[in-house]
Amino acid sequence: MTKPILLRYLAFLSFSLSSLICVSQTIPSSEIYHQLLQLKETKRVLYIAAHPDDENTRLIAALGNGEHVQVAYLSLTRGDGGQNLLGKELGIELGQIRTQELLRARETDGGRQFFTRAMDFGYSKNPDETLQNWDKEKVLSDVVWVVRNFRPDIIITRFNTVPGGNHGHHTTSAILAEEAFELAADANSFPEQLKYVDTWQPRRIFWNSYNFGGEFKAIETEKYAVFQVGGFNSLLGETYSQIAANSRTMHKSQGFGATAGIGGAEDHLQFIKGESFEKSAFEGIPDRWKEIPGGIEIETMIQSAIDKFDFKNPPVNLKSMMEIRSKLLALNSKTSWVLEKKAKLDELIFEVLGLKMEFVTNQELGYAGETIKANLMLNNPSVVLITDVSLQVNDTDYHAISNTVDNNKPLQIPVEYKIAEKAPLSQPYWLVNPVVDAIYDVKDQHMIGKPFNDMKVGGDLTFKINLQEFKVSIPLEYKYNDQVDGEVKQPFTIVPEIDLEVSDENVFLISGVNPIVTVTVNFSDDVKKGELSFKNLKKSEFEIVGIEDNISQKKKVYSVSFKLNKNEKREVVAQFTTADKKVYDQITHRISYKHIPNLTYFSPASMNLIQEDWKVSGAKIGYIMGAGDDVPAVLSSLGYQVTQISDFSLANLSQYKSIVVGIRAYNTNSELAANQQNLMAYVENGGTVVVQYNVSRPLLIENLGPYPFEISRDRVTVENSPFTADWEHPILAGPNQITTTDFDGWIQERGLYFEADIAPEYSTPLTFQDPGEDPLNGSLIYAKYGKGTYIYTGISFFRELPAGVPGATKLFINLIEQ
Repeated sequence: MTKPILLRYLAFLSFSLSSLICVSQTIPSSEIYHQLLQLKETKRVLYIAAHPDDENTRLIAALGNGEHVQVAYLSLTRGDGGQNLLGKELGIELGQIRTQELLRARETDGGRQFFTRAMDFGYSKNPDETLQNWDKEKVLSDVVWVVRNFRPDIIITRFNTVPGGNHGHHTTSAILAEEAFELAADANSFPEQLKYVDTWQPRRIFWNSYNFGGEFKAIETEKYAVFQVGGFNSLLGETYSQIAANSRTMHKSQGFGATAGIGGAEDHLQFIKGESFEKSAFEGIPDRWKEIPGGIEIETMIQSAIDKFDFKNPPVNLKSMMEIRSKLLALNSKTSWVLEKKAKLDELIFEVLGLKMEFVTNQELGYAGETIKANLMLNNPSVVLITDVSLQVNDTDYHAISNTVDNNKPLQIPVEYKIAEKAPLSQPYWLVNPVVDAIYDVKDQHMIGKPFNDMKVGGDLTFKINLQEFKVSIPLEYKYNDQVDGEVKQPFTIVPEIDLEVSDENVFLISGVNPIVTVTVNFSDDVKKGELSFKNLKKSEFEIVGIEDNISQKKKVYSVSFKLNKNEKREVVAQFTTADKKVYDQITHRISYKHIPNLTYFSPASMNLIQEDWKVSGAKIGYIMGAGDDVPAVLSSLGYQVTQISDFSLANLSQYKSIVVGIRAYNTNSELAANQQNLMAYVENGGTVVVQYNVSRPLLIENLGPYPFEISRDRVTVENSPFTADWEHPILAGPNQITTTDFDGWIQERGLYFEADIAPEYSTPLTFQDPGEDPLNGSLIYAKYGKGTYIYTGISFFRELPAGVPGATKLFINLIEQ
């Protein structure tokens, strides 16, 4: 491997080994032994599918922990287009959550994680539609890139290449995997990558064939490899089914909590192409140790360490591990898998000694140029001497030195340093540039494939054990004690010194509504003088009607009104310019769930100004939350008096002109289900109820409306798909006349989980149709019941309204004004 290729490979390798270069935590000696077995094994498997939660965690667990091979999962997307059972985050926010859930899953089952640049744009019915949205060459290039870097012996796809009856992203993942299987070895394919990596030919590619809800049925003409995946691992104290269930349960935003199967189980891999075999998928795959000078001796030493392993007194194993390490270093090999084995062995040495290392501070957020006070701690509970301790903080001149770490006496080094003035914000790397045609725009080739950013805030900790030098990349973390959860650590995050907040992302300038929008400027230190302005807006189109300086909270709050000259939608960005001409225009977004690290990302302080002549009553609206969505905020921006309902008594419900039920409420809200009778009585007495989409399983009650209907899996995925409408229907006729132009400019989809088997009491004023498919009339159903109106809709208002789509907003107004 040439030097330029090596340098780029090392950058790629850094994220593959992220679990090996962080703070070490003590594990049982049986697991150290287990990892020694993995150290000896050199086979590799790459599993490929489309989304977070597509992977077969049971097979990954069995291969990684039973066969001891290195397994990685390549997910084409981050799941940005899915739904969220936990909260209201969708799109790029959901993609970040699901990325971290995948990383937690891999920590659980022992695999690694990769991604391409493809953005999940929502459900797709076939690969042709998928590849109309994705630039095929870019996504294929990414798959090839990961294959050339990870260098798997076999590839396994979760799905096959047969279109129909499956998500188009799923089928596309298999198509691209099979093409990458051939192209990764072809120097004429994506030759620009060869500045950084070499070509690579996997030995075989398989399809992880399965039947959902049924027993596997082999096809006589096909060849299969079979893996036992229901076994018990005595070193880990778990079955592979239990490891897999724990891993799958990490996909909490998708409601994928899993219970482990009990007893033996098999997974079948259908052979697709490559070298034939008789019995084993790994047949004929060479032992990599035998392919490098000195490798056989090292493999023999590892086997000896395994044979003589001392479970009762782990530090006794240090001598053999240090000898293996000395031989590995003497190889002076830059081969990728050898570098990984070195890093893995270092981790095992730290575990044998029980070392604990941390670099912590008492603040979670900091900004470029800020002085940070932190503490480096290194504890060595063993009698082995550790010397020459040194910390070099990244991107600074700070260098801390200490001589020795005594037995079980923590070394504490106070660290005070200044964050570099040009330190970048802690923005997820794929969000730095705007998305282009459902592809994240990543400029740096070596970042492609990585699950998350490289470590930026932290340092290199070096020390010696038995005269051998070690280097550990140690992140700076925020550490605190929670009264319920105990010790909690979160990543230290770099944010802007000054950031903004806007009270409304969608500002509706309509008759009878005169919104005053607040723009809050937050200062990390003292409140500074400056001027608020708006990109894409003339000074005559906005007026600052009030300014409040809140010195104690370090913020300045502007009250602003807007006026456009015609009916239009315009995106504007708030910006604050300081006296020294520095411009700040970013919002800091924070996402927090206990099962993943806190997430931070940044976006322009943008607002949609929407001036229309709609008729809006501004009445009292009750909102029943489900899984979480942003529709209530949009309704408030329209001038409605929105209250979240917690009291389902008839007396309370009667105060509302209309009641809106949030997405998946009948899947998640037990109070709603228990009070369904009162909700129907509210309709019968003259109220209007608008129910947004649910999924068919699990439903907390059977009948969602006054007359029967079923929830299907029908959807229309093309956002500009053709439609027909009964323009005289009450929903479309008033109070605002809906026209054909109101269906322009929608995002991601028309709707999902449409209604089916609809009782005749309901009318269906809208019909949508995906290209090449039959029309579907189950997107919206309407019925009079008693004196009131019941409406159920699978239209994706939960996406369209927060995005400020005017036509969809206008249609929703009509629903609640019935």
